[in-house]
Amino acid sequence: MVRRKAQSFAAWRVNTYHCGMQPSLLEILCCPMCKGDLELKVTTEQDGDIVTGTLICKECRERYPIEDGIPNMLPPDQRG
Repeated sequence: MVRRKAQSFAAWRVNTYHCGMQPSLLEILCCPMCKGDLELKVTTEQDGDIVTGTLICKECRERYPIEDGIPNMLPPDQRG
């Protein structure tokens, strides 16, 4: 049995976790309110991933924030 060296959690996270939303996700997302197409406005990008920004519906103009690489696709009345 071969044992690998223990890897710190921080090192594991860097090697396996994306820092943000991948732009290709936009191809499958739609507005939860009207099902319209979304437009992406990037505020911060890191290594090709979107860290902060906004998704804007092209139909109803509703805005969905991207914070810490996670798009908040909840309808406006359900956001905290």
